[in-house]
Amino acid sequence: MKFDSFLTELESASVLELNTLVKAIEEKFGVSAAAVAAGPAAGATVAAEEQSTYTVMLASAGEQKIAVMKIVKEALGLGLKDAKDLVDAAPSTLKAGMKKEEANDLKKKIEEAGGKIELK
Repeated sequence: MKFDSFLTELESASVLELNTLVKAIEEKFGVSAAAVAAGPAAGATVAAEEQSTYTVMLASAGEQKIAVMKIVKEALGLGLKDAKDLVDAAPSTLKAGMKKEEANDLKKKIEEAGGKIELK
């Protein structure tokens, strides 16, 4: 198959590498992975309907990078290196498709540690 080697590489990629790939695809093709994560019916929803899933974006790690890194590591189940790479790459997507309560909880924890979060 044409994409076998590409898929093999994806399987062994780190979270940071996958995040970089998503950003490159978004820029190259003018698309947004956040819209895809919300599901195919996202464009058909009524504007008055409340958003049910959120994408948590780390806008900035702030002055306390290590504290933010620990929260990201714990919340996303990452290894220390992947969490550090993700925090160092800010602004970056931490997690897409989170329920409102979970997204707000993660936002609160990171902001208490000194980071800045955007919910989309």
